[in-house]
Amino acid sequence: MDLKSLVRTIPDFPKPGILFRDITTLLRNPEGLRYTLDTLTQKCQQAGLEADYVVGMESRGFIFGPPLAYHLNAGFIPVRKPGKLPAAVHSVEYELEYGMDQLEVHQDAFHPGSRVLIVDDLIATGGTAGATARLLQQIGCELVGFAFIIELRDLGGRQQLPDAPVVTLIEYE
Repeated sequence: MDLKSLVRTIPDFPKPGILFRDITTLLRNPEGLRYTLDTLTQKCQQAGLEADYVVGMESRGFIFGPPLAYHLNAGFIPVRKPGKLPAAVHSVEYELEYGMDQLEVHQDAFHPGSRVLIVDDLIATGGTAGATARLLQQIGCELVGFAFIIELRDLGGRQQLPDAPVVTLIEYE
């Protein structure tokens, strides 16, 4: 299946010069969504990415993380923006193009040595995924890999990630 044909490209969003890759058109297509989840699961299994938990970042990581966790027989753990989680949290700050941001995860989400797979819809500069990986490694998790639907290769996001397998379905230069 040609997944690229199901992803809408919106020029100049959210600012001039950006080509936004919109997955809502992929999500609304039942065959495309099924194919995406089945193929992502298969690629993760083929790469040997056996995890105790699939970790998804707010917010689009929440779309693909739970069904992937289900298919991989793993739990799902959300990583959220500040102030969204009700219990004690671990947090990490990371740099954005203009300023700083922060991610949080519950302190009781993982047991020591938990094997984790980080999933999101897209990797661009790698800032959010890289920060999530640092956060999880700081609290004693074993990073088994990353899974993304889309990779924007020309932005060099892989270089911002720790050395771990990366699975992607669609690549744009």
